[in-house]
Amino acid sequence: MHYYSTNRNSAPVDFKTAAVTGQAPDKGLYYPEMIPSAHGLLKQRPLADWDKTELAFRVMKPYVGQSMPDEVLHRIVTETVDFPFPLVQLSEQVFSLELFHGPTLAFKDVGARFMSRCLAHFNAGNDQKITVLVATSGDTGGAVANGFDNVEGVEVIILYPEGKVSPVQELQLTTCGSNVHALAVAGSFDDCQAIVKQAFTDADLNAQYQLTSANSINVARWLPQQLYYFFALQQWPHEQPPVVSVPSGNFGNICAGMVAQRSGLPIQHFIAACNSNDTIPQYLRTGILPDKTAVPTLSNAMDVAKPSNFVRIMEMYDQDVQWLRNHLTAVSVSDATTRETIAASLRDYNYLCEPHGAVGLYALQQYQQQHNGAAGFFLETAHPVKFPDVVAEISGAAVPIPDNVAHLFSLPQHSTRIDADYELFKEWMRGR
Repeated sequence: MHYYSTNRNSAPVDFKTAAVTGQAPDKGLYYPEMIPSAHGLLKQRPLADWDKTELAFRVMKPYVGQSMPDEVLHRIVTETVDFPFPLVQLSEQVFSLELFHGPTLAFKDVGARFMSRCLAHFNAGNDQKITVLVATSGDTGGAVANGFDNVEGVEVIILYPEGKVSPVQELQLTTCGSNVHALAVAGSFDDCQAIVKQAFTDADLNAQYQLTSANSINVARWLPQQLYYFFALQQWPHEQPPVVSVPSGNFGNICAGMVAQRSGLPIQHFIAACNSNDTIPQYLRTGILPDKTAVPTLSNAMDVAKPSNFVRIMEMYDQDVQWLRNHLTAVSVSDATTRETIAASLRDYNYLCEPHGAVGLYALQQYQQQHNGAAGFFLETAHPVKFPDVVAEISGAAVPIPDNVAHLFSLPQHSTRIDADYELFKEWMRGR
């Protein structure tokens, strides 16, 4: 398997090179030259009959190609998916795919664990460390920090918007080992992401560091996310394929799901459930991509106005917005509606959503009302404890703190504050 740049001004590379470099030299994102077919896998036996680890191995093998031995890939996927991904039934037509049962209580654990183990394998025996740069709007940083914590030969630098992540999210960013460094940026997630992208094209920094990204622009972070959808379909009880509503910020998760669909996984339709950052809903309505800045919302991990992975979705659909509209609906959900949906989910289903899941649930319900109640599921992407204030306010009760994050409250935090200025970031990097 080879990967080409979406800007088409860089040479194709194998999986190892794409994972280690993160972004193509021409500033494009790497995209697979072909999407492998899953039809053979699906015909071999019913999805429900596959062992989860073996299924993950079979899905990821074509993307990794010859970049690592099969036994190494099998070990990596075994460690990546060693927690449950339950599809919880709320009603006859509504299901929740819970993706918060990993070590940092967020869906990004899968991509971060897969990528960290790939980089550790690829850099074994190399005298120069790999430096991972990652911008986070909330959960990515915690998952990356946990996945790379004390991984030999890898150093991690996390940029997050100061004051715009939840308390638990910030603890997960700032309490890891000595190889993880957190930078609190006085700005938005888009500012953090712009700094990271500029760093990858900076010849001076790249001469000093072996840089890569742990955002979903990196194929090793992005592609494993399609495993959620295979695991969900293993549990799907209806004959008719599901409609899937995905809380969407940087669009990596939904893009991975759409890759799984294109490979042959039976999914009827995708819904990009966005908050008030409605760049893509506007684009699908008008065909014009607006130039916006991000606004803060309750669902902070989706506070993205310039979603990087949307270029991959357009690549998948040959830049044809009408073709894309046949497969993707995008919905913008306000904070007021998010609050109402959290309350309604408790009242109607006795099910506690956090803000991102609530956005996904509302978007699914709206689609079902317009399409004869088509059965589907939404992604519950994080544990409610990550958003304690709003969830407690609506539910009337504090969210119990799970054991795997309770210890964080007793650990010292380490972070450095910087302004949203690339030159200041570069000066910090070169002075380390």
